[in-house]
Amino acid sequence: MMSPYRVLLIDDHPLITNVYKRTLQTIAKLNKTLKFNIDVAHSCDMAIFKINEATKNKPFDIVFLDIGLPASQDNKILGGEDLGILIRKQFKKIKIIVSTSYDDSYMISCILKNVNPEAYVTKGDLTIDILTETIKTVVLDPPYYSKTVMKILRKQSANDFVIDNIDRKILYELSNGTKMNELPQVLPLSIAALERRKRILKDVFNVEGKGDRDLLQLAHEKGFI
Repeated sequence: MMSPYRVLLIDDHPLITNVYKRTLQTIAKLNKTLKFNIDVAHSCDMAIFKINEATKNKPFDIVFLDIGLPASQDNKILGGEDLGILIRKQFKKIKIIVSTSYDDSYMISCILKNVNPEAYVTKGDLTIDILTETIKTVVLDPPYYSKTVMKILRKQSANDFVIDNIDRKILYELSNGTKMNELPQVLPLSIAALERRKRILKDVFNVEGKGDRDLLQLAHEKGFI
């Protein structure tokens, strides 16, 4: 008999993780060849703790990852995307199911490139049937992309620029009131390099010529901070 899949559910809303858990249990009841050992984390910090513990003991096989998580207490992990990158590094054979309420095309493109999940589902598309189909596909023959993600992929532009960890930290620090001349104290770049990145970000978000407030407001709306 196949060993149970070790599953970690990461979402800051307990109602969501309860739905995931019940769906996994229903799938296991209907298919006796599938078993799931389920663990839950409702914050970045708890997820990091469980990931580190699993690295020492037995790794997770499947992770459900909410992108819209608040940052960790030490601000080293700024949200679900950073957490996904960490998980991908820690567990080479992991299967990541990303779920998010963000349906912005640029955010979806960045997650696909930076995290490379086996499944990507927007919460606007999510039903019990879609969730069941997602889990079965990830176990048997990934990848799985929900309807909204597929539309984005079909319309994806040729722009190769991706907002990376440094860019997100620039946005995060500026949103917390850090001044540009203070950023070299917390990020490993010169002020000139940081200014150049900010100019590119303004171009990407189409707020070139406007102030930082417009950049940060749009970045927040799109889920980058």
